[in-house]
This record gives sequence, structure tokens and C-alpha cells, in this order.
Amino acid sequence: MLPGTVSIDLRAATASDEPFLFALYVSTREHELAGWGWAPAQRDAFLRMQWLAQSHDWAARYPGADHQVVCLHGQPAGRLLVARAPSEWRVVDIALMPQHHGGGVGTRLLTHVRDAAEEAGVPLRLRVLRNNPARRLYERLGFEADAASQDAADPYVSLSWRPAPRP
Repeated sequence: MLPGTVSIDLRAATASDEPFLFALYVSTREHELAGWGWAPAQRDAFLRMQWLAQSHDWAARYPGADHQVVCLHGQPAGRLLVARAPSEWRVVDIALMPQHHGGGVGTRLLTHVRDAAEEAGVPLRLRVLRNNPARRLYERLGFEADAASQDAADPYVSLSWRPAPRP
């Protein structure tokens, strides 16, 4: 359990979590797809295809990543996917269901990962859409845009947090 007033637990994601994880993915894309005018079956087929492609891509690129379901009061509320390599850690994905946005859960999750990365003495990296409101949270927690992320044509920006040098 993470420290704080709201009960946040992390547990390993399993195959039985796939319906929840798909619903979580859909919740992250609803605003984007709302204006496309697709019929529900077409929208659902597209989202399923995209979710499977993303899942396979991440499994191939980050085979040893720690894939956890975020639970609030025992109920699934989000996910945290962190790849830990000896030279750096990467937050591959952090997502919460919309009803849990803005309540401090994301701050506590990222602070937990950042503190663990500091203890390990490694930088922590992530990528986020340039206009994603979560970017403000990352920057508030000390993440800074990488120099290579200055290309405004790229819809994503790479952010890094670095631990203080050890004496």
C-alpha cells in the first residue's frame, strides 16, 4: 500500500484484468474519438485493434516491465507500467479511470516511482502528448523536457527526472 489518506494498492496485472485494462484504454481515447462520427461497432473495433497493437508493442519493447493494476479501496482504478533497466527507468504507461483524475492518486504513484528511482540512483523517463494535462503534473514533480524533444512536429514530448548526484 502507498502512504497517504486514500488506500492505494498495486498488484500485478493478470490476464483476468484484460477487460478492465481495455476499458481503461477506451477511457483514455474517448475524447479524441468523440468527434469522428463513427458507429459504435466501428469505434469499438478500432479501439480493440489499437489496444492490441499497443499491448503487443509494449510487450516486445519492454518484456520485463512491471505491469501493475492500481487499486483504490480494493477496486481497479488504473494501471502503472514501469520498465526498470540498470541505467534508467521508464514509465511506459500510467493511466487512471477519469473519475480518479485530479484527486492526488497520480501524484502519489509518480512520487512513489520517482522515490524508488532515486534510491536506485537512476533517471526516470516518460513520454506524453504535448497537450496532455498530465504534463503539468510531471513538470511539477521535477520532470524536464529532453533536448531532443523540441521538435514541435512530434506530438509527444520526452521528459526526464534525474536523481541528485550521490556524494
